[in-house]
Amino acid sequence: MTLLIFIASLLGSMAIGVPVAFALILCGVVLMTHMGMFNTQIIAQNMLIGADTFTLLAIPFFILAGELMNAGGLSKRIIEFAITCVGHVRGGLGIVAIIAAVIMASISGSAAADTAALAAILIPMMARAGYNVPRSAGLIAAGGVIAPVIPPSMAFIIFGVAANVSISKLFMAGIVPGLLMAITLVATWLIVARNDRVETLPRASWGECGRASGRAVWALGMPVIILGGIKLGVVTPTEAAVIAAFYALFVGMVVYRELKIRDLPAVLVQAGRTTAAIMFLVCAALVSAWLITAANIPAEITGFIEPLIDRPRLLMLVIMILILVVGTALDLTPTILILTPVLMPIIAAAGIDPIYFGVMFIMNCCIGLLTPPVGVVLNVVSGVGRVPLGKVIAGVWPFLIAQVAVLLLLVLFPAIVIVPATWFN
Repeated sequence: MTLLIFIASLLGSMAIGVPVAFALILCGVVLMTHMGMFNTQIIAQNMLIGADTFTLLAIPFFILAGELMNAGGLSKRIIEFAITCVGHVRGGLGIVAIIAAVIMASISGSAAADTAALAAILIPMMARAGYNVPRSAGLIAAGGVIAPVIPPSMAFIIFGVAANVSISKLFMAGIVPGLLMAITLVATWLIVARNDRVETLPRASWGECGRASGRAVWALGMPVIILGGIKLGVVTPTEAAVIAAFYALFVGMVVYRELKIRDLPAVLVQAGRTTAAIMFLVCAALVSAWLITAANIPAEITGFIEPLIDRPRLLMLVIMILILVVGTALDLTPTILILTPVLMPIIAAAGIDPIYFGVMFIMNCCIGLLTPPVGVVLNVVSGVGRVPLGKVIAGVWPFLIAQVAVLLLLVLFPAIVIVPATWFN
């Protein structure tokens, strides 16, 4: 009965248009009333406790780093570097999109920010070169969702706090799956675009490659500093986020000189707005998380799936299907915050590695960014690239199927995630 009340109150609130954060608080109020323990102090205390976490400081700084990266010219130089390297290859601009997406993912960790930068520069170029525009937009959207999988990742930070697992280990475990997603997208692009009659860019000379590398070296150094510092144990993820923000500020203002002092207020305001939305969601979700534990809802769910506890691969497959379905209706952060406290006790009971599950969970949530009707990244590509949303949805399907195939592969062969993660850590 408690589980039914939880689901009905949450989905009912969102169905009538209540914002997700307020729906989570309302869901908590309904659960408290049902359990006969309604107390406004519990709501306030859990929201304050949710915000009072040192680890969560990484979120505003990584968001700020991403905004500074785009405003300061780092994103543009990364794309120019990739074009110089592989722009002359047939289908090269598609490969450029994925290479640039991977590099930018290792800097900002924001799917929306990375996708916007890629779409603004590459969609017009691909249209002029004769590429199928809806398919190109779909590829850029699919490349953008790699950002929350490759470290540094705000999604891993939120999951790590909600699930109480090591964020550094999650970061390291996301490297191979993120690269696998990128390789799969490149292979899919070369297959679906093989018959397009397009103009290839002229091959860059060694001198041009050298100059492009020189212009991009400061931008390319950023992921080395972030991941190297975390890997060597010199900095925590939170400290790495601070370094990333100041590095992006320094390079944009002093080295590339594209970021002016007059631009800073707009950058800070945009970063503040994004941070406020995410942090309010985190605080609201921890109210529901506390009540989910108090109401013993995970035990109720475990009772339903008890036959699968001894079959971890089948259990993972069922959970992945559940997350895929939820991801069509919810954005990345709400999905993490709502499902993590429900699923983690089940994962522990089945003996599944929590780091492996965290990577799979975030990958699945990222795929949800490509699925209508919500499809946040689809809307970003449509708006920035000026491509009708229906055409973006039509163009993304081959790449969406490819990402789901990677997810299935990692469910069947967990060692692909676990073994490299052990080595990196």
